[in-house]
Amino acid sequence: MMIGWTLFPYFAVATTLLSIGAAVAALRSKDRSRVAIALSVTGVAVLALFVAMLWGALSRPPLRTMGETRLWYSLCLLVAGLFTYLRWRYRWILSFSALLSTVFLTINLLRPEILDQTLMPALQSGWFVPHVAIYMFSYGLLGCATLLALYGLFRPERNLHEAIDRLLYGGVGLFTIGMLTGALWAKQAWGAYWSWDPKEAWAVATWALYLVAIHLRGGSRRRLYVVLIVAFLALQMCWYGVNYLPSSERSIHTYNQE
Repeated sequence: MMIGWTLFPYFAVATTLLSIGAAVAALRSKDRSRVAIALSVTGVAVLALFVAMLWGALSRPPLRTMGETRLWYSLCLLVAGLFTYLRWRYRWILSFSALLSTVFLTINLLRPEILDQTLMPALQSGWFVPHVAIYMFSYGLLGCATLLALYGLFRPERNLHEAIDRLLYGGVGLFTIGMLTGALWAKQAWGAYWSWDPKEAWAVATWALYLVAIHLRGGSRRRLYVVLIVAFLALQMCWYGVNYLPSSERSIHTYNQE
């Protein structure tokens, strides 16, 4: 385990530099830049390699702690940004995805979690990996949709409709699957599909906000953008914000994550 996290700064710096290089190359090109694509793919590969190495060093999937999920989220953001760039050619999207990914990598550099290799019984379920992995990919797609919404608020003349719709549908679909696999995991671990614990309550609130966003697709785009931003803030509360609530001490989702 120690070997994996000891090497993290080198992989984090390499990924950040490659992502920034890709962002600069994309902004300098009027069309899709091969250099930007190559640098972005390499950055994703470098971070994915570290995740694979950490997986081996921990002898378990690195999905248990906030530090480990931040690592996955950084990776998913870069993948979602690259997909958006390839599909819709928004030159600036690589800058935003690189920035957000760098923020989460930096948090891990400043707050390295040194963790035990042994998982508590609740985390040894077969639903553990698919549940968390699906959520992380959902967060990545919804994060990119939020970036497009923020851009659309300040540049309303830009046509972002198709990109936001596809990212929103994909992200909400994965989020729904994540909730369902979480319910199956809860049934296996605690004997009930749902307990209305703080994290579960925020998950439902977040899901409902994204359903509202889907409902607003055919109306005012500005209203849709605002709802997407609010929903993403609720998503952050669902992901890690609930850990700072007084009620979190009684939550069944508390695993001493920090």
